[in-house]
Amino acid sequence: MQIEDYHLTYCTNIHPGESWEATFNNLKNHVLKIKAELAPDKPFAIGLRISDEASKELVANNELEILTSWLDAHNCYVFTLNGFPYGGFHRQVVKDEVHHPDWSSSARKEYTLRLFDILSAIMPDDMDAGISTSPLSYKHWHKSEAARNEVLQKSCTHIMEVVDRLYQLKLEKNQILHLDIEPEPDGMIENSSGLQAFFENWLLPQGIPLLTKMHGVSPGEARGIILDHVRVCYDVCHFAVAYEDHQTVLDNFKKEGIKIGKFQLSAALKIAIPEEISERKMVEKALLPFVESTYLHQVIGKSAGEKLTAYPDLPDALLGLADTREKEWRIHFHVPVFLPNYGTLQSTQEDILAVLDLNGQHHFTSQLEVETYTWEVLPEDIHLSLDQSIIRELEWVKKHIK
Repeated sequence: MQIEDYHLTYCTNIHPGESWEATFNNLKNHVLKIKAELAPDKPFAIGLRISDEASKELVANNELEILTSWLDAHNCYVFTLNGFPYGGFHRQVVKDEVHHPDWSSSARKEYTLRLFDILSAIMPDDMDAGISTSPLSYKHWHKSEAARNEVLQKSCTHIMEVVDRLYQLKLEKNQILHLDIEPEPDGMIENSSGLQAFFENWLLPQGIPLLTKMHGVSPGEARGIILDHVRVCYDVCHFAVAYEDHQTVLDNFKKEGIKIGKFQLSAALKIAIPEEISERKMVEKALLPFVESTYLHQVIGKSAGEKLTAYPDLPDALLGLADTREKEWRIHFHVPVFLPNYGTLQSTQEDILAVLDLNGQHHFTSQLEVETYTWEVLPEDIHLSLDQSIIRELEWVKKHIK
């Protein structure tokens, strides 16, 4: 694949704003400046985040027509929406509430259906388009197996209602739209094995009979419909935090027929844990600036023998730093993709390079989205100008696309 074969964007969840007016102003004030630097005479892709509040405002009156006209006038297009954060995402405590409402609720389903109506109206005619979404729920909310199974059951029911709507759009408008589930540490689906288990044990067994009954298709056709319309948002940071081998994961997905909706190009923090207690004080000193109250920063430690230990948030991990036998920590903190290290800390930038290389070889998807949403909460010594940082990230990705 050549650079011209890709659709590269950044996720506008970086910009604060929950109303449609604020969201649209961000497009006008930031996206056009970035486009002028990177693609002044070419189409420019937008990875649009629309909150529940903004989605309701956007479908009212003629706002959707105004957006379509604005995109045409400025040679911009939208191929992906971020439907993971439902409500407030900036300048407030988010933490596990980013998963609320989860897929067991009708509110999550209705929000997602509304987003698909919007995307269907504004997407390009000649490509597929997707919406990334939460990994069903936050696993620590559901303590018992019965509670977890209830969430999985209800989530399947709601997701299949979305699939039915997307299949109808395919028949009516010949549009290929897909819901892209985003595994995340401590999500109900948190890694590749969890995602495969969800497809194999829940979504396909529940969805295939439903589609055969509703649409008169064969079981094989029904399976294909589900796999066309439910894909993976492959957030590289999340898979790196879980110590996943990208080639193995992508090979397994391909074998099972699970498609990549988009690659979210993001980097996590990582650090080797020294054996000497005195040296661990330096690790603590390096990590303390990344302790902040807005987002969850899950940590997964790796011990000798490949044993993994998960911590719900960075402060939880730091409490046991002095006594841990782990050799390495990886922290779910989306840091700029163009920096390989932060003093004594490193990033998982090499995971992004590996994924870009694998995608260049095997063409899993043409859709790439940079997602560094933590600019507001980064330590002061690595704060950078927002628009110039986005430009630098996109230029770095373009340089390394295979």
